[in-house]
Amino acid sequence: MGSWMKELAELHAKHVLTPWSVQKRASGPMIVRGEGSFLYDSEGNRYLDLSAGLVAVNLGHGKEQVVQAIQQQAARLCYASPAFFHDQRALLAQGLSQSAPWPEGARTFFTTGGAEANEDAIKMARMITGRQKVLAFYRSFHGSTSGAGTLTGEFRRFAGEPGIPGVVHFWGPYLYRSPFFSENEAEESDRALRHLDLVLLHEDPTRVAAIVLEPVVGSNGVLVPPKGYLARVRELCNRHGILLVFDEVMTGFGRLGASFGAIRLGTTPDMITFAKGVTSAYVPLGGVLVREGLAATFDAKPLWCGHTYSGHPLAVAAGMGALIAYRDEGLFDRARLIEEWLWRGLRNLEKESPLIGEVRGLGAFFGLELVRDRETREPLSLWHKPLSPEILWLQQQLLGRGVYAFFKHNVMLIAPPLTITEEELQDGLEQLGETLRRLWEEPSFHLGRI
Repeated sequence: MGSWMKELAELHAKHVLTPWSVQKRASGPMIVRGEGSFLYDSEGNRYLDLSAGLVAVNLGHGKEQVVQAIQQQAARLCYASPAFFHDQRALLAQGLSQSAPWPEGARTFFTTGGAEANEDAIKMARMITGRQKVLAFYRSFHGSTSGAGTLTGEFRRFAGEPGIPGVVHFWGPYLYRSPFFSENEAEESDRALRHLDLVLLHEDPTRVAAIVLEPVVGSNGVLVPPKGYLARVRELCNRHGILLVFDEVMTGFGRLGASFGAIRLGTTPDMITFAKGVTSAYVPLGGVLVREGLAATFDAKPLWCGHTYSGHPLAVAAGMGALIAYRDEGLFDRARLIEEWLWRGLRNLEKESPLIGEVRGLGAFFGLELVRDRETREPLSLWHKPLSPEILWLQQQLLGRGVYAFFKHNVMLIAPPLTITEEELQDGLEQLGETLRRLWEEPSFHLGRI
């Protein structure tokens, strides 16, 4: 590393607080450029972005349509109050409505990210229903702000506790580590639904405003719901007058092989929250898609939601550029092809590596559950603690081989850009396979000393 870049790295370590990290352990390459499926550091090293950043850069890096949309908007107008109407905001909202699962259409309330979107969805649900309680999975992440952090069902919520009132968590289906001791998907679905029904009974469903779910649980394991589970949750909501909100911050914009996961999974919610892929993460933008029948509620009563940067001109212009790219290149559907490549490649890795307990996924969104022992299913990193030395070793070894991947707990998230080629993906999986082989053969691993 050159002296100037070394100085910059030292300045970063000295002055920047890195999210979710013990600061003395925080380190990484100095990324200065991105192109297609790759990131480049200050020394010219190239890294295949096998997790699309944080499951966000769906279009890959440097997509021309999005960059030009940002440049053109910056030359015209960088900011105007959300109280004013704006051309790109209107066009993007129309495009989102056309991409949504409701024949009646939808309206969008824009935010700067997913956490704000989830908090605003809660507020809207409470305003619409006049109820207060909200249910969410234990294994979930909905953001780290006060309200979204309370919705979150894993340890990242602890620092924000006690949080907002009225949020109740329940267990969702997860057959590999079933909280219901199920032996197959049908059993897991039935038992999970009976559990939810019981929780509703004891919370009084007439007091519940909404159930908020990730249609495929994201950073907490890439948990694809058993067939029929979401549809039956929808039936429960209909029976009790509860609104169903899908948090599609990760699953939206082609990640599962459709514009939204709700469409691929065949279950229609009442609201969809989004962020990340809406601009391919080029500019921060999020929002709440509200089906028209509910959005009309606010034609006669105030919508008590607002942000300085709601529908920011640069952000919505980026979103419009991204939407055009998704449609022109057929990228909402391309994840179905990537899904075929991933099943083939990851199943081969599973046969070769004793460290892989389970492969699961949908579209271009897969998780590798890593274990010390396939029989006991002991995780390679505990869910309630920071990443284990073994997972940190894997991360660093992969970076050394030119591959970036996002790990959460003992699960590696494989969610490449939707523009990745089969050759690029195959090369990344080969590097992953070699790294897993080296870890398994490392004597210090079996002695617990890595």
